[in-house]
Amino acid sequence: MIKRLGAEFIGTFWLVLGGCGSAVLAANFGGDGNPLGIGFLGVALAFGLTVLTGAYALGHISGGHFNPAVSFGLWAGGRFPARDLLPYIIAQVLGGLFAGFILWQIASGTATFAVDPNSAGAFASNGYGSHSPGGYSIAAAFLCEIVMTAMFLVVILGATHPRAPAGFGPLAIGLALTLIHLISIPVTNTSVNPARSTGVAVFAGATAMSQLWLFWVAPIAGGLLGGVIYRWLGDDDRR
Repeated sequence: MIKRLGAEFIGTFWLVLGGCGSAVLAANFGGDGNPLGIGFLGVALAFGLTVLTGAYALGHISGGHFNPAVSFGLWAGGRFPARDLLPYIIAQVLGGLFAGFILWQIASGTATFAVDPNSAGAFASNGYGSHSPGGYSIAAAFLCEIVMTAMFLVVILGATHPRAPAGFGPLAIGLALTLIHLISIPVTNTSVNPARSTGVAVFAGATAMSQLWLFWVAPIAGGLLGGVIYRWLGDDDRR
Protein backbone atom coordinates (compact mmCIF):
# COMPACT_ATOMS: atom_id res chain seq x y z
CA MET A 1 0.00 0.00 0.00
CA ILE A 2 2.81 2.44 0.80
CA LYS A 3 4.20 2.05 -2.72
CA ARG A 4 0.73 2.40 -4.23
CA LEU A 5 0.13 5.61 -2.30
CA GLY A 6 3.57 6.84 -3.29
CA ALA A 7 2.69 6.24 -6.94
CA GLU A 8 -0.58 8.15 -6.53
CA PHE A 9 1.27 11.04 -4.87
CA ILE A 10 3.88 11.21 -7.64
CA GLY A 11 1.34 10.78 -10.43
CA THR A 12 -0.93 13.53 -9.10
CA PHE A 13 2.09 15.75 -8.52
CA TRP A 14 3.10 15.24 -12.16
CA LEU A 15 -0.42 15.93 -13.42
CA VAL A 16 -0.79 19.21 -11.52
CA LEU A 17 2.77 20.36 -12.16
CA GLY A 18 2.60 19.55 -15.87
CA GLY A 19 -0.94 20.69 -16.58
CA CYS A 20 -1.21 23.73 -14.32
CA GLY A 21 2.45 24.55 -14.92
CA SER A 22 1.81 24.83 -18.64
CA ALA A 23 -1.11 27.17 -17.93
CA VAL A 24 0.80 29.39 -15.52
CA LEU A 25 4.19 29.47 -17.23
CA ALA A 26 3.59 28.89 -20.94
CA ALA A 27 -0.02 29.52 -22.00
CA ASN A 28 0.49 33.23 -22.61
CA PHE A 29 4.27 33.45 -22.58
CA GLY A 30 5.45 36.86 -23.72
CA GLY A 31 1.99 38.40 -23.78
CA ASP A 32 -0.99 38.28 -26.11
CA GLY A 33 -0.20 37.19 -29.65
CA ASN A 34 3.28 35.91 -28.87
CA PRO A 35 3.88 32.82 -31.04
CA LEU A 36 5.74 31.12 -28.18
CA GLY A 37 2.62 30.99 -26.01
CA ILE A 38 0.96 27.56 -26.16
CA GLY A 39 -2.61 28.79 -25.51
CA PHE A 40 -5.67 26.65 -24.72
CA LEU A 41 -4.64 23.92 -27.13
CA GLY A 42 -1.21 23.57 -25.56
CA VAL A 43 -2.59 23.47 -22.03
CA ALA A 44 -5.17 20.84 -23.02
CA LEU A 45 -2.44 18.72 -24.58
CA ALA A 46 -0.22 19.15 -21.52
CA PHE A 47 -2.90 17.77 -19.20
CA GLY A 48 -3.43 14.82 -21.54
CA LEU A 49 0.29 14.13 -21.70
CA THR A 50 0.67 14.12 -17.93
CA VAL A 51 -2.00 11.44 -17.56
CA LEU A 52 -0.69 9.44 -20.51
CA THR A 53 2.91 9.40 -19.28
CA GLY A 54 1.95 8.99 -15.64
CA ALA A 55 -0.33 6.06 -16.39
CA TYR A 56 2.32 4.27 -18.42
CA ALA A 57 4.96 4.91 -15.75
CA LEU A 58 2.94 4.29 -12.59
CA GLY A 59 -0.33 2.63 -13.57
CA HIS A 60 1.01 -0.87 -12.97
CA ILE A 61 1.78 0.11 -9.35
CA SER A 62 -1.35 1.92 -8.18
CA GLY A 63 -3.78 1.79 -11.09
CA GLY A 64 -2.92 5.34 -12.11
CA HIS A 65 -5.92 7.19 -10.68
CA PHE A 66 -4.24 10.55 -9.81
CA ASN A 67 -7.71 11.95 -9.14
CA PRO A 68 -10.25 11.45 -6.32
CA ALA A 69 -13.12 11.52 -8.81
CA VAL A 70 -11.51 8.66 -10.73
CA SER A 71 -11.08 6.65 -7.52
CA PHE A 72 -14.75 7.15 -6.66
CA GLY A 73 -15.77 6.30 -10.21
CA LEU A 74 -13.73 3.12 -10.26
CA TRP A 75 -15.33 2.14 -6.96
CA ALA A 76 -18.80 2.78 -8.41
CA GLY A 77 -17.82 0.74 -11.45
CA GLY A 78 -16.80 -2.22 -9.32
CA ARG A 79 -13.09 -1.90 -10.01
CA PHE A 80 -11.78 -0.48 -6.72
CA PRO A 81 -12.38 -1.39 -3.05
CA ALA A 82 -14.04 1.17 -0.77
CA ARG A 83 -11.44 0.58 1.95
CA ASP A 84 -8.75 2.15 -0.25
CA LEU A 85 -10.66 5.33 -1.15
CA LEU A 86 -9.55 7.51 1.77
CA PRO A 87 -5.82 6.72 1.63
CA TYR A 88 -5.79 7.20 -2.15
CA ILE A 89 -7.56 10.54 -1.90
CA ILE A 90 -5.20 11.78 0.81
CA ALA A 91 -2.17 10.82 -1.29
CA GLN A 92 -3.66 12.51 -4.37
CA VAL A 93 -4.47 15.76 -2.56
CA LEU A 94 -1.02 15.90 -0.98
CA GLY A 95 0.56 15.33 -4.38
CA GLY A 96 -1.52 18.15 -5.86
CA LEU A 97 -0.62 20.51 -3.02
CA PHE A 98 3.08 19.76 -3.35
CA ALA A 99 2.88 20.44 -7.08
CA GLY A 100 1.13 23.75 -6.40
CA PHE A 101 3.89 24.69 -3.96
CA ILE A 102 6.66 23.81 -6.42
CA LEU A 103 4.90 25.67 -9.22
CA TRP A 104 4.54 28.74 -6.99
CA GLN A 105 8.27 28.64 -6.21
CA ILE A 106 9.15 28.40 -9.90
CA ALA A 107 6.70 31.10 -11.01
CA SER A 108 7.94 33.43 -8.28
CA GLY A 109 11.39 33.33 -9.86
CA THR A 110 10.52 36.25 -12.15
CA ALA A 111 9.94 39.81 -10.98
CA THR A 112 6.83 40.13 -13.16
CA PHE A 113 4.97 37.28 -11.47
CA ALA A 114 1.81 38.27 -9.62
CA VAL A 115 -1.52 36.62 -8.89
CA ASP A 116 -4.73 38.61 -8.92
CA PRO A 117 -7.08 36.57 -6.72
CA ASN A 118 -10.10 38.18 -8.37
CA SER A 119 -9.14 37.36 -11.96
CA ALA A 120 -10.55 34.40 -13.86
CA GLY A 121 -8.24 31.40 -13.81
CA ALA A 122 -5.78 33.00 -11.38
CA PHE A 123 -2.79 30.65 -10.96
CA ALA A 124 -4.61 28.05 -13.11
CA SER A 125 -7.47 27.86 -10.60
CA ASN A 126 -10.97 26.73 -11.44
CA GLY A 127 -14.03 28.89 -11.10
CA TYR A 128 -17.49 29.99 -12.17
CA GLY A 129 -19.20 33.34 -12.66
CA SER A 130 -16.62 36.12 -12.68
CA HIS A 131 -13.92 33.53 -11.97
CA SER A 132 -14.81 31.50 -15.08
CA PRO A 133 -12.58 32.25 -18.11
CA GLY A 134 -15.72 32.72 -20.21
CA GLY A 135 -17.98 34.12 -17.48
CA TYR A 136 -20.12 30.98 -17.29
CA SER A 137 -22.71 30.62 -14.54
CA ILE A 138 -22.52 28.28 -11.57
CA ALA A 139 -25.19 26.06 -13.15
CA ALA A 140 -23.24 25.77 -16.41
CA ALA A 141 -20.02 25.05 -14.53
CA PHE A 142 -21.67 22.40 -12.36
CA LEU A 143 -23.25 20.64 -15.34
CA CYS A 144 -20.04 20.81 -17.36
CA GLU A 145 -17.93 19.28 -14.59
CA ILE A 146 -20.41 16.47 -13.96
CA VAL A 147 -20.76 15.51 -17.62
CA MET A 148 -17.05 15.78 -18.46
CA THR A 149 -16.05 13.70 -15.45
CA ALA A 150 -18.73 11.09 -16.15
CA MET A 151 -17.51 10.67 -19.72
CA PHE A 152 -13.91 10.54 -18.50
CA LEU A 153 -14.85 7.57 -16.30
CA VAL A 154 -16.65 5.84 -19.15
CA VAL A 155 -13.48 6.11 -21.23
CA ILE A 156 -11.25 4.97 -18.35
CA LEU A 157 -13.40 1.94 -17.53
CA GLY A 158 -13.78 1.01 -21.18
CA ALA A 159 -10.13 1.51 -22.14
CA THR A 160 -8.91 -0.59 -19.19
CA HIS A 161 -11.42 -3.41 -19.60
CA PRO A 162 -9.80 -6.83 -20.11
CA ARG A 163 -11.43 -7.08 -23.52
CA ALA A 164 -10.11 -3.68 -24.65
CA PRO A 165 -7.01 -3.56 -26.90
CA ALA A 166 -4.04 -4.29 -24.67
CA GLY A 167 -1.56 -1.53 -23.93
CA PHE A 168 -3.58 1.37 -25.34
CA GLY A 169 -5.49 2.34 -22.20
CA PRO A 170 -3.25 5.25 -21.15
CA LEU A 171 -3.29 6.63 -24.69
CA ALA A 172 -7.09 6.69 -24.83
CA ILE A 173 -7.31 8.18 -21.33
CA GLY A 174 -4.77 10.89 -22.09
CA LEU A 175 -6.53 11.84 -25.32
CA ALA A 176 -9.88 11.90 -23.52
CA LEU A 177 -8.51 14.33 -20.94
CA THR A 178 -7.12 16.49 -23.74
CA LEU A 179 -10.54 16.58 -25.40
CA ILE A 180 -12.23 17.40 -22.10
CA HIS A 181 -9.94 20.40 -21.67
CA LEU A 182 -10.55 21.58 -25.22
CA ILE A 183 -14.27 21.64 -24.46
CA SER A 184 -14.31 23.03 -20.94
CA ILE A 185 -11.35 25.35 -20.34
CA PRO A 186 -13.53 28.36 -21.26
CA VAL A 187 -16.23 27.22 -18.83
CA THR A 188 -14.39 26.35 -15.61
CA ASN A 189 -10.71 26.26 -16.59
CA THR A 190 -11.36 22.50 -16.40
CA SER A 191 -11.11 20.58 -13.19
CA VAL A 192 -12.66 17.07 -13.42
CA ASN A 193 -10.17 16.45 -10.59
CA PRO A 194 -10.56 17.75 -7.01
CA ALA A 195 -6.87 17.23 -6.23
CA ARG A 196 -5.87 19.34 -9.24
CA SER A 197 -8.26 22.10 -8.14
CA THR A 198 -7.11 22.05 -4.52
CA GLY A 199 -3.43 22.00 -5.41
CA VAL A 200 -3.56 25.46 -6.97
CA ALA A 201 -6.58 27.02 -5.21
CA VAL A 202 -4.72 27.35 -1.92
CA PHE A 203 -2.18 29.56 -3.70
CA ALA A 204 -4.66 31.45 -5.88
CA GLY A 205 -6.47 33.36 -3.16
CA ALA A 206 -9.82 33.71 -1.44
CA THR A 207 -12.05 33.57 -4.53
CA ALA A 208 -10.64 30.27 -5.73
CA MET A 209 -10.93 28.81 -2.24
CA SER A 210 -14.53 29.99 -1.85
CA GLN A 211 -15.50 28.23 -5.10
CA LEU A 212 -13.45 25.08 -4.49
CA TRP A 213 -16.46 23.18 -3.13
CA LEU A 214 -17.97 22.91 -6.61
CA PHE A 215 -14.80 21.27 -7.93
CA TRP A 216 -15.08 18.57 -5.31
CA VAL A 217 -18.81 17.96 -5.47
CA ALA A 218 -19.35 18.04 -9.24
CA PRO A 219 -16.37 15.88 -10.33
CA ILE A 220 -17.07 13.26 -7.66
CA ALA A 221 -20.75 13.18 -8.63
CA GLY A 222 -19.71 12.85 -12.27
CA GLY A 223 -17.22 10.12 -11.45
CA LEU A 224 -19.88 8.14 -9.59
CA LEU A 225 -22.32 8.64 -12.47
CA GLY A 226 -19.77 7.47 -15.04
CA GLY A 227 -18.92 4.42 -12.95
CA VAL A 228 -22.57 3.45 -12.58
CA ILE A 229 -23.24 3.97 -16.29
CA TYR A 230 -20.35 1.79 -17.39
CA ARG A 231 -21.23 -0.90 -14.86
CA TRP A 232 -24.78 -0.92 -16.26
CA LEU A 233 -23.44 -1.22 -19.80
CA GLY A 234 -22.05 -4.61 -18.92
CA ASP A 235 -18.70 -4.40 -17.21
CA ASP A 236 -18.52 -7.91 -15.77
CA ASP A 237 -14.86 -7.76 -14.71
CA ARG A 238 -15.45 -6.76 -11.09
CA ARG A 239 -13.18 -7.13 -8.11
